[in-house]
Amino acid sequence: MRLTLEPLTAEAFAPFGEVLAAPAEPGRVYIESALANRRDQAKPSLSFTVKDPAALPLASSTMERHPHSSQTFVPMDAGRWLVLVAPHAAAGGPDMTRARAFLAHPDQGVTYGADVWHHPSTVFDRRARFAIFMWKTGAGDDDEFVQVAPFTVVEEA
Repeated sequence: MRLTLEPLTAEAFAPFGEVLAAPAEPGRVYIESALANRRDQAKPSLSFTVKDPAALPLASSTMERHPHSSQTFVPMDAGRWLVLVAPHAAAGGPDMTRARAFLAHPDQGVTYGADVWHHPSTVFDRRARFAIFMWKTGAGDDDEFVQVAPFTVVEEA
């Protein structure tokens, strides 16, 4: 299967979560409505990650989800990066036939909704640093990784 990168816009990404952007003018934007926690005992988790760049076309067969928590990625120092999502399949797991691949830019963050299938963090162009926020209990069910049929992400059709 081949997925073509499309621009990351709030409208296109809305079924899967929220696109984050700093305000254009002085002031503050609140995003609390995007931060979902489905377990009372979960604690907030803020982490930082560094990712080395991958090349396009990108070949992969991995997807993940966080059944009980949203997960937010905010670039701290990045180039372009991948936001790949898929709805749930009727038989369980991600429905890769309806997957979408978005190309995010350094000034965009995302919050994946709770229980949204997405590809692990992947960056292009150069090494990148992100802040990541989610809710965790540490009980082993904070995240789920699955293997799917191999797919390729390309820049142009």
